[in-house]
Amino acid sequence: MRRLWLIFAQTVTIGLGILFVITTLKPEWLGKETGDSRPEPAPLPAPARVEPALAATSYRQAAQKALPSVVHIFTAQKIKERRHPFLDDPIFRHFFGDGGGGGGGESPRTSGLGSGVIVSASGYVLTNLHVVEAADQIEIALSDGRNLDARLVGSDPESDLAVLQISEPNGKQLALPAISLGRMEDVGVGDVALAIGNPFGVGQTVTMGIISALGRSHLGINTFENFIQTDAAINPGNSGGALVDSEGRLIGINTAIYSRSGGSLGIGFAIPISIAQDVMQQIIQTGSVTRGWIGVEAQEITVDLAESFGLPDTNGALIAGVQRGSPADAGGIKPGDIMLAVAGRAVRDPQGMLDLIAGQKPGETVAFTLRRQKNVVETTVRIGKRAPQRRARE
Repeated sequence: MRRLWLIFAQTVTIGLGILFVITTLKPEWLGKETGDSRPEPAPLPAPARVEPALAATSYRQAAQKALPSVVHIFTAQKIKERRHPFLDDPIFRHFFGDGGGGGGGESPRTSGLGSGVIVSASGYVLTNLHVVEAADQIEIALSDGRNLDARLVGSDPESDLAVLQISEPNGKQLALPAISLGRMEDVGVGDVALAIGNPFGVGQTVTMGIISALGRSHLGINTFENFIQTDAAINPGNSGGALVDSEGRLIGINTAIYSRSGGSLGIGFAIPISIAQDVMQQIIQTGSVTRGWIGVEAQEITVDLAESFGLPDTNGALIAGVQRGSPADAGGIKPGDIMLAVAGRAVRDPQGMLDLIAGQKPGETVAFTLRRQKNVVETTVRIGKRAPQRRARE
């Protein structure tokens, strides 16, 4: 019996050894594949293809398209010297001469610089009024190196815009590169914007940013404000230059910056092309800008005022004063009324009321909606002509 057990144990041991050798060296004999004997995992699905964001790596084409239309503006102004009263005395002049004040020498001059945008092949240039205001001589430097004289066609102090026209000697026909005009309907916050001008007189410069905000007002810069705000660097000398979109189309005229140091802090303001184009067309056609006027003084409705008047919100403009004999006086508008709508368009605040009235044509009769005490009143007013009023720039 013991002998039989030994034979069985040896047989099992030899069998296991043979099986180990076959499994290691010839697994195919047992119907197995080489390598890992574990079942292969199911293949993972391919990751979904994510399209890269369509972001431009260069705005060279937009810059090349707009650069030839942006010009440098150089101005010169005579300084009036105070004449000594003794110089008008013939006896004093006989013994001491004119003393250089008799007009024989050249008067001292001051010069300034800014930028402008060619908006017409016939030579019209759009710029800021404060760039060319009080200038005795205006010279335009084109991107191709030509220096040409220009004349002031007209200006609008309340929007700080001016239109120049380039003139070339001998009456030659000008061939000027006019910029393409954009539309404010296509402009939105976050859009790329390029500011082009001549900052600090260093030469034509392009800076890039985005549209930070639209409809900026109550800044105290101009009477009529509806600015584009951008963080594209705008510095002294950029005034009157172009703010263009990523296609090189003009969307604004660079006008002002918010700065404590005089340099760019990323808050710049441009006049929208919609306003600039309207002003430009009126100046070219008539030499001036005509706006509507009714003769009222308006006040903002605060939360406290709204509560005291029992108003549902702060929309509208409180009429604080009415000029005697003005169109508003003739139309029955009274102090204490709240202006709700002009020509069917809602009034949000005093600046909005001013803009709506200014947009009306003088001589037309326009409907006004007012809140008088707790009643809503309708009246009509014959629009008058607004006299230009220059707002001091800080």
